Amino acid sequence: MDSPHGAAVKAEGFGLKGPRGWVFRGVDLDAAAGALIALEGPSGSGRTCLLLALTGRMKPTEGHAEIGRHRLPKKMAAVRRISALGPVPGVNDLDQALTVAEQLREGALLQRRYDGPVRALLSPRGERRASAEARIAAALAAVGLDPATLPKGPRTSVRDLERLESVRLSLAVALLGNPRLLAVDDLDLKLSGAERAEAWALLRSLADRGTTVLAVCSEAPEGVTVLRTVAAGEPATTGAPAAPARPAVARDAGPKITWGRPAAPASPTDADAATGPAPDNDTDGKTDGKTDGKTDGKPGGKPDGNTDGKPDGEKPTTEPTAKTTEPTTNTTDDDPKGADDALAETGRA
Repeated sequence: MDSPHGAAVKAEGFGLKGPRGWVFRGVDLDAAAGALIALEGPSGSGRTCLLLALTGRMKPTEGHAEIGRHRLPKKMAAVRRISALGPVPGVNDLDQALTVAEQLREGALLQRRYDGPVRALLSPRGERRASAEARIAAALAAVGLDPATLPKGPRTSVRDLERLESVRLSLAVALLGNPRLLAVDDLDLKLSGAERAEAWALLRSLADRGTTVLAVCSEAPEGVTVLRTVAAGEPATTGAPAAPARPAVARDAGPKITWGRPAAPASPTDADAATGPAPDNDTDGKTDGKTDGKTDGKPGGKPDGNTDGKPDGEKPTTEPTAKTTEPTTNTTDDDPKGADDALAETGRA
């Protein structure tokens, strides 16, 4: 299916910080429209988050990017309008309860309802149906999926599709809106070597039609623009491929890619987040940063010298008698407050 011209992808100092620290940082990318870009790296290295950030689905923390003429993070809604997600697990999974035909019709309906022009909703029903069928047929042809070859034809359940067939169906649904930027996550997941080659050939054909394609993978093939990520704790790598060399090839002059630029000196807040709170010399096992010298497991304050394990200000439960010099201990639990205090002190021990 012929799509409009693709969107150039540029990023400078692009980074995203989450609750547990930096997901990715210092990303520089310059790829021409219609390029096939592989985001390569191990699982957990921020590949999917970078994919979603470049398509306007996640807001970056620092730096900026330009998708077409739309600048992130200010124009996230505009970037979402010109981009589409292929298979991204956990984000836009196919409905396993639908058939292939139902999934395609639902995708066409949603695209017309939310992405299409308002006047399309006012056209006659027959015209709308014919337009949807034409777009579905063009999308299926672009991804090389023929429903007639499936076990039950168009009535084949989505859950019964093979992995590569599921990828093709997801791409067909994404292409219904004629996106300028197409994003695919975990392209090589659960695919054999031959199926991976077939999947990359499919994405290359879509890029040749003009659509810019971003694909997350564990290992990129030769002849594509490669942006490598690294797992947390490993030294960052640049866009220059390591030996054996697999050069990143762009459509025109070639991309300029850098992953993990040397970051600016960390602020005290970043340093605290990276190293954690400084240990205290407290002997009560707490992390309040103060030394109170107590060993009874209670919060900080002045030592009270009590040996009965009760809070300050309460009298012990022993009273001296006239017949003996040794105190007689009250062994009953008639005082509920005393019992609660004993339980609390036991929990602190």
